[in-house]
This record gives sequence, C-alpha cells and structure tokens, in this order.
Amino acid sequence: MERHGYNYNHHRCYVVLVASLVFALPSWAWAATGNAVAGSDHRALTQFRSLITDDPRGALASWAGGNASGPCGWHGVTCGARGRRRDRVTALDLRDLGLAGSVGSSLSGLTYLRRLDLAENRLSGGVPSPLPPSLERLNLSHNALHGTVPPELGSLRRLQVLNLVHNNLTGTIPASLGNLTSLTVLSLTNNNLAGAIPGALGNLQALTGLYLNDNMLQGSIPSEVFNISSLQHLVVQINNITGTLPLDIGGRLPNLRRLVVDSNQLHGRIPASLCNASKLELVQMMKNSFSGIIPGCLGANLPNLWSLTLDVNQLEANDDADWGFMDSLTNCSQLKAIGLSGNKLGGVLPSSIANLSTSIEYFSISGSMVSGQIPQGIGNLINLRSIFMHLNNLTGTIPASLVKLDKLSNLYLYGNKLSGQIPPTIGNLTTLMELPLQDNMLTGPIPSSLGSCPLQKLGLDFNRLTGPIPKELLLIPTLYYATFQGNMLIGSLPSEIGHLTNLEFLDISGNRLTGEIPASLGNCQILQYCIMKGNVFQGKIPDSMAQVRGLVSFDLSRNNFSGLIPDFLGTMKSLEQLDISYNNFYGEVPKSGIFLNTSAFSIKGDMALCGGISQLKLPPCSSNGSMTSKRSRKLVMTISVVTAILGITLLLALFVFCHQRRKFKISEDALPIINDQHARVSYINLVNATNGFASENLIGTGSFCSVYKGTMFNHDLEMVVAVKVLNLQQRGASQSFVAECETLRSARHRNLVKILTVCSSNDSSGLDFKAIVFDYLPNGNLDQWLHQHVLGHGTLLQIGILCSKELPTDRLLIVDALRQLHGVKDRYNRMHLPSDAK
Repeated sequence: MERHGYNYNHHRCYVVLVASLVFALPSWAWAATGNAVAGSDHRALTQFRSLITDDPRGALASWAGGNASGPCGWHGVTCGARGRRRDRVTALDLRDLGLAGSVGSSLSGLTYLRRLDLAENRLSGGVPSPLPPSLERLNLSHNALHGTVPPELGSLRRLQVLNLVHNNLTGTIPASLGNLTSLTVLSLTNNNLAGAIPGALGNLQALTGLYLNDNMLQGSIPSEVFNISSLQHLVVQINNITGTLPLDIGGRLPNLRRLVVDSNQLHGRIPASLCNASKLELVQMMKNSFSGIIPGCLGANLPNLWSLTLDVNQLEANDDADWGFMDSLTNCSQLKAIGLSGNKLGGVLPSSIANLSTSIEYFSISGSMVSGQIPQGIGNLINLRSIFMHLNNLTGTIPASLVKLDKLSNLYLYGNKLSGQIPPTIGNLTTLMELPLQDNMLTGPIPSSLGSCPLQKLGLDFNRLTGPIPKELLLIPTLYYATFQGNMLIGSLPSEIGHLTNLEFLDISGNRLTGEIPASLGNCQILQYCIMKGNVFQGKIPDSMAQVRGLVSFDLSRNNFSGLIPDFLGTMKSLEQLDISYNNFYGEVPKSGIFLNTSAFSIKGDMALCGGISQLKLPPCSSNGSMTSKRSRKLVMTISVVTAILGITLLLALFVFCHQRRKFKISEDALPIINDQHARVSYINLVNATNGFASENLIGTGSFCSVYKGTMFNHDLEMVVAVKVLNLQQRGASQSFVAECETLRSARHRNLVKILTVCSSNDSSGLDFKAIVFDYLPNGNLDQWLHQHVLGHGTLLQIGILCSKELPTDRLLIVDALRQLHGVKDRYNRMHLPSDAK
C-alpha cells in the first residue's frame, strides 16, 4: 500500500507540475506572439513615415527613434485597449497636417486598422489598392492623388465611408464598389472621373449619401439608384448627365432630403411626385433643360424645404394658374431661397410673394419675361438680403416699402421699364452694397441720401435722371463701380470724386456735365476705366492723372478739352485704349507707349495736332512747338488766300469796316436789342428742342460754343434749327455772344444762314445761359465748299456762320458770299473782345 500510495502521490505531483506548465505556456507564448505582431504595426508605420517627404509641422517627430511607448504613443495613432486589438493600431488620423509624399501600400500591414484619415494634406501618388480588410472608414479627400479608383476597394466589405473628394482621380467609377454593402457614404466629388454611373451602385441598400458632383460623368442616372430607399442625399451636379428624372421619384426615395442635379443636361418635366418626398429640404435643379410648368403642389407638403433653385431652365408660366406654385410655397415656413431666373415665366408677378416666409433671404426671378409691378408687400420679407429682378418687363415705380428691408445687400432692378423717381428712403438701407438700376425710365434727381449706403456698385445708366451728381455719392469709401451714362445730368464733376480711393470703373458719358476734370481724380489711383465722352467738359487733362498708374481705358471724346496731350499718357504701361477725339487739343502728339499703336488711340477731329508717328499723317510741328505761332501762320495764310481770290473785294471790306467802326461798352450780361421778329426763347424751350442737349444732336464744337440740332414749333409749324450754346466758362464768351448778335442782326445775304432767335437766361442750376438759334441747313459751311476741309481755330468760321442750302456751285457766286462774310468778320472783331479771343 505504501508503495502504491507512493506511486499515487508521485503521479499526482507530476500531473500538477505538467498542468502548471501547460497553463503557464499560453501566457508566455501570447506575449511573445503579441510583441511580434505589434512589431509588424511598427514596421508598417515606419515604412509609411519613410514615404513622407515634408512634415512642416513636425507632426511625425514622435515617430522617430526607438520610442519606448511604441506606436501607440505616436502622434495620430490610436490602439485597441482589450482583446485581440490590445496594443494594435486601430486608427490613424493625420488630417490637415500639411504632409507631402505618398501613401504607398505599407499600411496594408495594419491588420486591425478600422479608420484611416489622411484628408487635407498634400499627398500625391495613387490611391493604395491593398488596404486592411478591417477598414471601416477611409478618408483621403483634399489631396493631390491621381490615377484611377482601384477596383480592389470593392473587397473592403466592412467599409462604411469612402471619401476621395477633391483629388485628381481619372477613369471610371468601378462597378466593384457595388459590393460594399455596408457603405453609407460614397463621396467622389471634384475629380476628373468620366463614363457612366454604374448601375451596380443600386446594390448599396444602406447608402444614405451619394456624392458624385464636379466630375465629367455621362449618361443618365441609373434607374437602380432610385431604388435605394435609404438615400437621403443625391448630389450629381456639374457633370454631363442626360435623361430625365423618374416620374415616381418622390415615392421611390421617401427619405430624400437633398436633390442636387444642377449644371447637367437633364430635361423633361419636374416630377410632381417630389411633393410626396415630405422630408425634402433642398431642391437644386438649375442650369438644365427642364420644361413645362412648375408643379403647383411643390411647397404644400414640404414643411422642411429651405431652398428651391430652378434657375436657367425652360420652365414656363403663361397665366395666373401657372404661378400657383408660389401660393404653395407660402406654406414653407423655413424657406430661405427661391431661384427662378432665366426661365420663360411670363405673366404678372403674383402678389403672393408678399406672403412668403419672413425667413426668406434670397429671391431671384431675373431674365424671365415677368411683367406687372413689384408688389408693395415685398417689404414684409424683412430678412431679404438679395433681390434679383433685373432683365424683365416690370413697370411702375420702385416700391417705397423696400425701406423696411434693413438687411438688404443686393437690389438688382436693371433692364426693366420702371419709372418715377428713385425713392430717397433707399438711403436708409444701411447694408445695401449693390444697386444696379440702369436701363429703366427713372426720372428726377439722384437722391443724395444714397451716400448713406455702403455701396460698392452703383449703376444708373440710360435713365432720364436730371440735376447734378450728388457729392455725397462721391464720399462712399467702398464704391468701386459707378456708372451714370446716358442721362441728362448737369453741373460739374464734384472734386469729392477724389475720395473714391477704391474706384475701379467710372462712366459719366452722354450727359451735360461741364467744367474741368477735378485734379482730385488723380487720387483714385486704382481706377482702371474712366469714360467721360459726350459731355461739355473743358480745360486740359490734369497732371494729377499721372498718378493713376493702372488706367486701362480713358475716353474723353466729344467734349471741349484743350491744351497739349500730356506726355505721361505715353508712359502708362497699363493703358490699352485712349480716345481724345473731337476736342480742341493742339500741339505735338507724343511718340511713346500707346501712341505707337494707331489702333489703340484716337485723335480724330482734333485739327490742331501735329507730329506723332508717320501713320497719323499729321503736319510736322514747328521747331519751338508753339501753337500760337502755328495758329497765327494759319490765319495769315488763310487771309492771304482769301485776299488773293477776292482781290477787288478789299474796297468793299474797307467800306464796311469804316461804316461799322464804333466801340461798344456793354456789360457781361447785356444783350443788344434785336428786331421784334427775333423773340427770345426760354432755356426750357431749348432743352426740349434738343432732347436735353443730347450728345447725338451735337453738330460741332468751337472755342466758345457747342452747336446742336433741334426741333422747335412756331404756331404748330415744326422747324429744324441749329442751337449755338455759348460756353460761358471760356473767357470772352459773353462778349462773343454780344458781338455776334449785334453783327448778325444787320447781315443779310441769301447764302448766309439766318438768325431766328436768342436766349439769355439761367439754366436748371441757376447759372447764366446764352444761346443763338439759326436755321438748320445741312449743306455744311462755306470753308468746306471752298477748300474741302475744315480749318483750325482763327478762321472766319469761328463766329458760327453756316452756309445756306442755296449755296451755288459757281465759284463767282461764292465770291459774292465771301464779300458779305468778310464784312461780317470785320464787324465781329471790332466788338469789345479781349485780344486773345479775337
């Protein structure tokens, strides 16, 4: 027994020992195995680190050397805490660190990796095809990856999010992605993918977001995609997708929240079934070819709809019933944006827009065929920030209720038929930045109250506005675009223009502005386009304009500017177009910069210019460049030629000279008595006759005057007249007016134009105004008949005498006309004119 007992106990101890060894072995073996596997994670990350060529923020500095804590302590590395994932890398998040380099295939060694986020870096190369099968989220967006989308990604059966947005990927979308049955988000936005959308994507029954926008995809949206009932966001904008939307889209996608299909080639009607997709928040379908009417139910069952943009399609509305959708949209209490521009929405703009949600911020209906008036109730939409109603057929006045929209930033009403005055209350809109009102029929003055708005863009072109340009407008520091073209504005350009230091574009052409260019305009140093043509400006181009170094286009044509052409215009490297034609510039044309390219500048009608490049074919300038000497020689030459031709007329001229020799002492405002048949007319009569002294009625200009064609009525008889308006800013202009009236009242000749009446009054600004009205005769002037060209200043023609339509072609009879003209000129010069004005 003892022997057997001994044996039993001995055996028992042996079993316990063996058992102890057996149970101890897994712990030791597991530790050894775990270290070995963790080492593979270390090697994978180290290899990935070797592919990074730039780490500007030092984010991977902790990865260098033998870090005792191992990969789990490295920046961006997350490890598991228990079980098989204990101390194994489960997530790598290196987002937005500026890393450059490539991804490579090394990360496939991270066998427990669930999340890989390398977004918003500068990584290049291709999308890695071998990746850990455990991966659930892959985000490589906003890098510089190229190549194709690897079909091998379709093997990542656990993948829930695939985000490759904003790279340079090409090729097609692999059909193998349809195998990712766990996928909830597929985002391939903003790449260069082409080809068709694979129908296999219809297998992704867990998908909630499909983002394929900003690519070059073609074909139609596969019908299978509309079977993904879980889909909430369908975004395929900015592609080349064709076809139509299924009529039952609202029933097949009951969870749809965002439908974004704009900027494609879709056509057909907007499905009325969208009204059944009650969760819709955003409908964006602009820039397609959708046609028909907008479903009237569109807003009835969509309480969450906040944006509806259908711009640039072929949608129609022909009567009030077709506008029923607008009534429906009044049910959308969260509505913020409506875009209907660029369609065929005719008929009257419904007043129901005043009942839209007060949450609305954006309303656009421009470029359609909308008529009627702007509803006064629009002022109820107190959160409106942008109104775009331009390029329609809207009539009536600008609603005064707009003053309630104290958040309004953009008010676009140009290209309509709006009338009346610009409401001064618009000046109370203290957030208004853009106000284009051009191409309407607005009248009255420009409200000075607009100076209270932080305007950046102001367009008042082609209306019927009167009065001066308010100086308050020129004190808006934010204004960079200002146009006043084609109105009836008067007065000078205020010197406050120099305060517009951000001004880039200025157009004041086609008005009746006078005076000189303010020297302060040179303070607008970033001005690029300055257009002042078709006014009555005078004086020289100020030297301060040399400071405007970015000037691209400068147009001073059809004014009364004079003086030398400044040399600095030839040194402006930015200047591409210069037009100073039909002014009174004289002297030498520069030979540098823009003046070397005849297609880039125009000096037509400036007859006293000389020199310049040979292509201009101008006469050479005198050695001293004196314009006075040039004009004197031209006058002597003209008188000599006329004297040689007339010969015997000298005795007659002397007789007239002696007969008319007397001196007048007349004040500046005095007017000689003219026969009763020359009754005076009012300033308003002449404004109406010449359509506000419009530039298209301008016949010509001289040192003291501008001549306009006009139409007047005498006992219901229509007469076409020539109205000579004196430039009273020019020294001697008043004496010239007096002298001409006194001289012409006694001149009688069948070949000289007849004076009809005169005007000595005040203009609309209260300034002195003087004009002489002649018969309008279209045959030109006597000098043209004799010499077939127009002479410069100092000729007999400067007193404004025109030839009659009866001017004979017989040269002997022309001589008879010259006898009378010569006498008139002598009498004119003997009046009380300053020596430099004779």
